Parts: sequence; C-alpha cells; structure tokens
Amino acid sequence: MTPAIIDGKYHLSYTRIHETVRSMAEEIRASGFTPDVIVAIGSGGFIPARILRTFLEKPILTVGIAYYDAENRPSKTPRMIQWIDEVEQKLRGRRILLVDEVDDSRVTLEYCLRELLRHGPAEIAVAVLHNKRKEKRGALPSEIRRYWAGEELEDRWICYPWDALDIERHERLSRGEG
Repeated sequence: MTPAIIDGKYHLSYTRIHETVRSMAEEIRASGFTPDVIVAIGSGGFIPARILRTFLEKPILTVGIAYYDAENRPSKTPRMIQWIDEVEQKLRGRRILLVDEVDDSRVTLEYCLRELLRHGPAEIAVAVLHNKRKEKRGALPSEIRRYWAGEELEDRWICYPWDALDIERHERLSRGEG
C-alpha cells in the first residue's frame, strides 16, 4: 500500500513505521544475521533503531552525521557530529546493524560505513526504513553484503511523524485526509 501523498510529499504514521520495522526485523532474523549491536545514525535513525531493538533485543549505540543544512540542502560531504566512545572495544570483531531512516543519496551511509569499517567489525549490515528509488551518489563499500529496506519509495520528500510540529495534523495527513 502506497503511503499518503499530500502536496507531493509522503506522510507516514507511527503505526505504518512500526509495522514496517517489525517486518524488516523478521527479514533480518530469517536471513541468519544476528547483530551484536545496533548503530543508529542520528537523528533520523534513532526511532527506527529503537523499534528494531524491541524485536531484535540488542543494545543501541548512536552516531551523529550531518549531511543536510538547516534548509535541507546537502553539504559537499557529511561531517561527524558525534561518535562512539571507546569505539575499538565496542566494535572490533562484532556484528553491527547500521540503521537510518532513509537511503536517499547514500552519501551518509557510505561515509558512516567507511568510518565503522576502520574499527575492524566482524560484519556490518545495513537496515533503512525507506530506500528512495533513484540514482545514488554514494556507494555501499564492497564489504557490505547485507542490506534491508523496509519500503522502496519513489523520490519524494518523506514527512516522518517525529519531525511533525503538529502531530494530530500529521496523522490526519498520513491517513490521506487533507
């Protein structure tokens, strides 16, 4: 079922997101991949990672990567805002599930994956709530063999409930009620 499109933007409810993450968690489990730790890319990956934790029962670490400015324009390159304390002992030899809300240009994912790979994990897999069907500027490093997207969407702006100033209006829009 296609999400509600109002003014050319997708509007997604918390219920839809929760169901999408639950389904993705089932796919991850069925694949045989068992992460030791979930790494959430902030700020968009925080809530999907927390919902995944409910189903996968693994601890969450967070990283902050900034790629867009205050007007939602992409920068030339992503920049690190927050990173994992004691990164070597938390990541070396471990299986990591990297989580973000959307795979748009793939630049942020690529940047974060390359940084994580420097710390010698056993394996890194990627889970995104939404993958936009479009040409990507970034690329997944060759070491990444597992990638899950909860939903494949056309290239439109996605309005997530955690970004809403008026959640009741957002929920109406997510039901297609203008």
